[in-house]
Amino acid sequence: MSKTSKSNVETPLVSRLNGSRRSFIKYGGATLAASGLLISGCEHLEQILPDKGMGKPEGHPRTVNLGRGDTGILNYAYALEQLEAAFYIEVVNMPYNGISDEEMVIMEDLRKHEVAHRDFLKAALGDKAIISLTFDFSTVDFSNRHSVLSTAKTFEDLGVAAYNGAGRLFESADLLLIAGKIVSVEGRHAAAIRSVLDEDSRSFAGSDVIDGNGLDRAFKPGKVLEAASPFILNKINANQLPKS
Repeated sequence: MSKTSKSNVETPLVSRLNGSRRSFIKYGGATLAASGLLISGCEHLEQILPDKGMGKPEGHPRTVNLGRGDTGILNYAYALEQLEAAFYIEVVNMPYNGISDEEMVIMEDLRKHEVAHRDFLKAALGDKAIISLTFDFSTVDFSNRHSVLSTAKTFEDLGVAAYNGAGRLFESADLLLIAGKIVSVEGRHAAAIRSVLDEDSRSFAGSDVIDGNGLDRAFKPGKVLEAASPFILNKINANQLPKS
């Protein structure tokens, strides 16, 4: 599939993107350079799904259709950024027991980055953006360090693999460029969380996320949404997303 800057992409979407991109690049240069980390992802769904014995709360949140083409892929990314932003907002609002000053700074930075990603994608999508999703964090004990950091590791590894898998689906070179900028930040997040959580100093680029060619994992949208679904109460319809 060819990557062009305009073809098969709604002109208003690209125009909004170009306006939002300037803000994102300004934000990225000033804020993200402060965190010197690396890149990672995730391989097996069994590693990232919460305990299936934990049920979701009752209720019927709206079904969400991501849409088609580049708009659909952006909405897919927007859904994941909503999830991460909501999680880190909770973490910062009620820090786990025994959190160190250094860990609190990391959590605050991750919250700031994920909120920026979420808001950037919403602005780029304009009236094509999906609704604000409803989340279920009942499997997370926000008072427990291991529970919080393990969940953060799940989300960051999944986010990296999601962007890596979705990049090839974009028609727009502008969107592909932005996705590359975001996934580089997600990779730094994943490495930061792994360095804090895991005793193995090599975990930040472990063999569970980096293959024999030195490349990170890449997941298709269906696999990512399956892994994220225990945390999202809305049903996500991704049937119209490009397949290749």
